[in-house]
Amino acid sequence: MTSSFLPTDRCPCFSGQGYPECCNRYHRGDALAPTAEQLMRSRYSAFAVGDAAYLLATWHPLTRPASLELDASLVWTRLVIDRTSGGGPFDREGLVEFTAHYRSDEERGTQHETSRFERVDRVWYYVDGVE
Repeated sequence: MTSSFLPTDRCPCFSGQGYPECCNRYHRGDALAPTAEQLMRSRYSAFAVGDAAYLLATWHPLTRPASLELDASLVWTRLVIDRTSGGGPFDREGLVEFTAHYRSDEERGTQHETSRFERVDRVWYYVDGVE
């Protein structure tokens, strides 16, 4: 992990909470994301702080790549949740449509995706996404 986040920093997922109280507790393994949206937010934060291990651990085993290399030149700057469908604490499936903003040395841009999530034995996993 290449995080330079301090305990006083706001969480990259834009929840308004501090990073330790929000997504870092999932990254550390102290808690499980209770909803598909919270898993989506924690995965975005993992991209922002460079936590590839968390991204792989929360990827569904049937669609998970063997490895993941993050692009260190990208700085993730903002997450907007556009809509959700299902994905609650008692659902088995959920969709989260989002727009993630980034910048690099050459450009600023966005990634828009509708991600599918599945809950297996009380644990939410990212399955795949459509841009």
